[in-house]
Amino acid sequence: MYRTQNNIMNKDLLKAVLADYRIEIPKHQVIPRDFSFEEFGNYVLVGIRRAGKSYLLYQRIHELLAAGTDWDEILYINFEDERLEGMTSADLNLLIEIHMETYGKQPILFLDEIQNIDGWEKFARRLADSKYRVYITGSNAKMLSKEILSTLGGRYIEVNVYPYDFKEFLKVKNIEITPDTFYATQLRSELQRTFNDYFRFGGFPEGAPLNSKRDYLSSVYQKIYLGDIATRHKIDNTFALRVLFKKVAESVKQPMSFTRLANIVSSTGVKVGKATVINYMEYAKDAWLINAVQNIAGKLVDKETNPKYYFTDNGILNLFLLDSDTSLLENLVAMSLIREYGREDSVYFYNHGVEVDFYIPDNETAIQVSYSLSDAETFEREINALIKMSSVLPCRRLLVITRDEEDILNIDGKTIEVIPVWKWLLR
Repeated sequence: MYRTQNNIMNKDLLKAVLADYRIEIPKHQVIPRDFSFEEFGNYVLVGIRRAGKSYLLYQRIHELLAAGTDWDEILYINFEDERLEGMTSADLNLLIEIHMETYGKQPILFLDEIQNIDGWEKFARRLADSKYRVYITGSNAKMLSKEILSTLGGRYIEVNVYPYDFKEFLKVKNIEITPDTFYATQLRSELQRTFNDYFRFGGFPEGAPLNSKRDYLSSVYQKIYLGDIATRHKIDNTFALRVLFKKVAESVKQPMSFTRLANIVSSTGVKVGKATVINYMEYAKDAWLINAVQNIAGKLVDKETNPKYYFTDNGILNLFLLDSDTSLLENLVAMSLIREYGREDSVYFYNHGVEVDFYIPDNETAIQVSYSLSDAETFEREINALIKMSSVLPCRRLLVITRDEEDILNIDGKTIEVIPVWKWLLR
């Protein structure tokens, strides 16, 4: 990085970077997502790499330009630009200086992937205190840790950004849902084909239009696994890390203790301790690769140490699996619930005598996920578990989400809805 004698980043370089973005961003075709921003709000957008956070910034910039805001009132910069390597928090104020020198106006700031700059949160707090309008993105969940939120002091609104949901995916594919879609043979077939694509390859925005989706997903995963986790946390034993994530993927429907994970990984010849596994799993959650769901019936220690883990996107999970259908189905349901209700203390499973895949306290909904109920033993197990749990916890709604089966069951005075996953996702 080219710096001046006072060790300050060269202004001309920053001017060139900012000018390039002013030219490039209007060229991007933005497919609007269902996010709304208050005019005078400040926002922190976080989520897994390539979820579309940058495009949400582009979307907001396009909205402002369409509403009459000029480019001389907008400052966008992406801190993953290789030209900014070595930039520090001491350089951040230069961005304001350059804009003010050039245009003489206080800009609306769009600071993309700011987690690359250590100490960014103090700069962000000062901007908010100085009545700047600010939009920030980052790919690390620690950006919203209690410490940083305390530093920001309620000055920013948090927004979690996930890859496309199924409705958004259909929109990208130019498929409109009408009453005829579910019944007309051709329309329903098109819907099913599109769902199969989404089911197996997920909803990363850049990957949606690609034919070679698996190659794209592999590159995204490598960037998360090597860059956001291994390099960021200085992990030398990347083989152990890779084995761990593969084992988590293969066990996605089961509660997994740290001790068990350590034993499973060690059984492959890669020796790792429980403490190392705990750290690795926290790093994976921070990078939004995985999400933990706790047992609502478990004791406090069990909740923390024996959760189920789900991958943020089905496409990445599918990289690890051969016989994947049942795991992909449950993972898709889990992430839809987490997206809707929140990542922390909102979505649970129930395991106490019987196991129910998901329980949502906010609306007292219990959900089983079963690829098919056609087998009598499976039917009895899934339905009985729902009924037994409903006598322990308040349950206003009982659901079984299947791959493609639909029914309304009335058993022991309880109504149980059986609904195909693709239809449930369109609710």
